[in-house]
Amino acid sequence: MTRPYVLLSVAVSVDGYIDDRDGQGFPLSNELDFDRVDQVRAESDAILIGAETVRRDNPRLLVNSAERRAARVADGLPEHPLKITVTGSGDLDPDLRFWHCGGRKLVYTTDSGATSANLGELAEVVSLGAELDFARLLDDLGGRGVGRLMVEGGGRIHTAFLSAGLADEIQLAVAPLLIGHAGAPRFLNPAEYPGGPARRMHLEDVSRVGDVAVLRYFPKA
Repeated sequence: MTRPYVLLSVAVSVDGYIDDRDGQGFPLSNELDFDRVDQVRAESDAILIGAETVRRDNPRLLVNSAERRAARVADGLPEHPLKITVTGSGDLDPDLRFWHCGGRKLVYTTDSGATSANLGELAEVVSLGAELDFARLLDDLGGRGVGRLMVEGGGRIHTAFLSAGLADEIQLAVAPLLIGHAGAPRFLNPAEYPGGPARRMHLEDVSRVGDVAVLRYFPKA
């Protein structure tokens, strides 16, 4: 069984934050970078975010461009990629927008979370066992034919994939601003990463998208 190619996509401030302390949801990227991310979504078979991000941002998580959606359909694909969230507790509000637009939805959770999730026909709920097992998650997605997985956060989810050595690519958009709030969320949390600080990732590309710098890293290379 082949696991999907895992691409982590994130926008950060120059000082490494993905949001401010108060969670106001101000944009880190610009319109050009939002369009770039939309292209990455359109090229993906599935998009994954953590349940905390679902609750905080209430996103639709769709391909916004009508032309890109049409191109997917012309290629025999669903209009939108499969939407996935991950939760340990199963605490998911069925009224959030995530569940009511786009196509198929999939929830990965724990044994206890599966008994707590109350989504009815809104999503398929899959237990990964007593704890969240991201390797097992990728095995299951591979079995479903998912070849390319885009991971959009948040920090706990990015940390889980990188600390387990499961990410193939990072697309890091660096915005020209400083947040500086000690309690604000960062791209990554403290963890034991493969190789530790002695291991340098491969920098594949750097591009300028308006006033944003997009860095592509290959963690496994």
